[in-house]
Amino acid sequence: MTGLRGRARSRTRGFTLIELAVVLLILGVAGAAIGMTLLRQQRFYRGASELMYARQGVRDAMEVLSTDIRGLSVADTVRILADSAMELFANIGSSVVCQSMGSEVGLPGAVSPPGNTLSAFLFEPDTGDIALFYRDSAESTGGDSTASVSRWERHRVHGFSSRVLVNACPEATGLAPSDGSSGNGSTGFVVTLESPLSEHVGAGAPVRFVRRGRYSLYKASDGDWYLGYRRCNALGPRVCGAVQPLSGPYRPYNRDSHLTGLLFEYFDVQGARLGASASPLSVARVDITARAQSRQRLLIEGRSWTPGDSATVSIAVRNRLR
Repeated sequence: MTGLRGRARSRTRGFTLIELAVVLLILGVAGAAIGMTLLRQQRFYRGASELMYARQGVRDAMEVLSTDIRGLSVADTVRILADSAMELFANIGSSVVCQSMGSEVGLPGAVSPPGNTLSAFLFEPDTGDIALFYRDSAESTGGDSTASVSRWERHRVHGFSSRVLVNACPEATGLAPSDGSSGNGSTGFVVTLESPLSEHVGAGAPVRFVRRGRYSLYKASDGDWYLGYRRCNALGPRVCGAVQPLSGPYRPYNRDSHLTGLLFEYFDVQGARLGASASPLSVARVDITARAQSRQRLLIEGRSWTPGDSATVSIAVRNRLR
């Protein structure tokens, strides 16, 4: 009887309070260690994500600005030379003249025989843009090969639309298919100008479309600084539309060139620095420095850190006047 009672007590015996406390302590230590590891991993990936975002913003800014600045020519001069802003005419498309119909000019389609691309547009031209038509140099400049500016005839665009290719660019011009396919749904383009072309612009003359815009470092309503773009009136008074953010955020504007978020520096062909009052035709190189920073501050190993990145690029103006 006594043996049965002893076996019953051994079967119902549980954990003591001390044993439970030890187990809970071990679980707490293990849980805290796992939690700290997860927190550190979270901070690491968050910091890496913020850093990659900042680097992407810098790359985007450099790519956009490099494309527009590199394609400048004497016909597309810079309008503002500031340390945090630059206003210029950017190329948005190119084509060739098929035929001139007064104030309307026919252009070939995107692909013409023998498979050449004669019309290409980053953005479709519209009212307010400028069309530059190349004139015969002997007729437009009197044989003076150095007068490059007058080789381009400038017209303000009034409208731009697609049109059946046979009407915009007849086969007789040699810039449309000669197999009769130009009337089978193929399309060309017609640009309407505010003034008719001169007689010095004939079929086959190159035409370039440019748009006036301003890139600048600006402070948005959220308190951060961004690279913004404004489209401006091409001719006449300087009137610009609402700013559109392109990339950022960047460091705030600062008169100190070593601290500011976005810096434009201008140089002539001799490498001398140009001021804001210099002639735009003197610009041969533009140096841009971008300093991006994260929207958030991170606490890593007890230290506060704001992820960021910076880059500097030198852009030579490709078609400047020599």
